[in-house]
Amino acid sequence: MAIIIKSNDEIQIMRESAAINVEALRAVREAIRPGITTAELDRIAHEIIVRRGGKPAFLGHPAGSRHPFPATITVSINEELVHGIPGKRMIKEGDIVSIDCGTIYKGFVSDSAFTVGVGEISAEARRLLEVTEAALYKGIEACVPGNRLGDVSYAIQSHVESAGYSVVREYGGHGVGRSMWEDPHIPNWGRPGRGIRLRPGMALALEPMVFVGSPKTRVLDDHWTVVAADGSLCAHFEHTIVITPNGPEILTKLD
Repeated sequence: MAIIIKSNDEIQIMRESAAINVEALRAVREAIRPGITTAELDRIAHEIIVRRGGKPAFLGHPAGSRHPFPATITVSINEELVHGIPGKRMIKEGDIVSIDCGTIYKGFVSDSAFTVGVGEISAEARRLLEVTEAALYKGIEACVPGNRLGDVSYAIQSHVESAGYSVVREYGGHGVGRSMWEDPHIPNWGRPGRGIRLRPGMALALEPMVFVGSPKTRVLDDHWTVVAADGSLCAHFEHTIVITPNGPEILTKLD
């Protein structure tokens, strides 16, 4: 495992990349309403990232693949967990919508996601969103120098499971920097006191992915969209952070 420690100058570029990503996600979040298409949300994000001098990190990824991702953002709705492809589908009242976006700026990647309810949503959906977002912050709180990666994973898992929900097993967070996926892989489940020790200069993308029902998933025929195998509701939140000597700094705060 090759952990890349970022310099102060590199972290500053990552802050600038994150600022672009945040602007795009804020605009998308404000645009979400019944009747808008997922393709229109994608257009909004793409225009902002390009106008600010960035490059969409997801578009065309991975290069040379038989099925590169065809859009700037992923839009995953209700039972869709991650990697939903934008298109003609319209957002409806009562949906919960997960948006994930990545930006490359001056060679450095920022990556973040949120899930939001559209209009009136069920009490179960509201609770799912609250638990998933809180789990993200539990994981971030554990990202202090000297802790181990398992402490982060356990903080996420224990919060989610104490609420009666499930965490995904096949997907997780990751290191981030010049590449969108760097070491280490960050599971949303684990044992405290295990794994690599956290150090200042690490840049990480934490992303709890949570199910109301079973954690089993399947991938649709589009080769990208990951859904809950049992059709239950899912939520997904993500922040890019850097570990400083004083603890975690969140680069991608929307508020």
